[in-house]
Amino acid sequence: MRGPGAPRLFLTAAGAVVVRPRLWGISLLMVWRMKTRRWWRQAPFLPLPDDQFMKFRLVTMYGGDGTPKPEDIGTDVVAWLDWCRTWRSGAS
Repeated sequence: MRGPGAPRLFLTAAGAVVVRPRLWGISLLMVWRMKTRRWWRQAPFLPLPDDQFMKFRLVTMYGGDGTPKPEDIGTDVVAWLDWCRTWRSGAS
C-alpha cells in the first residue's frame, strides 16, 4: 500500500514486531509471500504487497473503507503473526 497512511501503518506494525523476536522469522516470511511479482522493476524497489491486495485485506479485517484505528494496528499484526506462526508449526 503506497497511499499517505502506508508509512505510518508499516512503521506501527514494524514497531510492534521488532520487540518480539519470536515473530521476526514469520514476519519476514509473510512479507515475502505477499510481495508483488517483479517488485524489483518498479519504485520503490522493495518487496511490498500489491495495493489492491492490501486494500482487500484491510477492508475484510476492519470493514468500511479499511481504515484501521492506529491503536489497533500493532496489536492486530502481532495477533495475526502469532496465529501464522502457530498454524504453520501445528503448535497450540
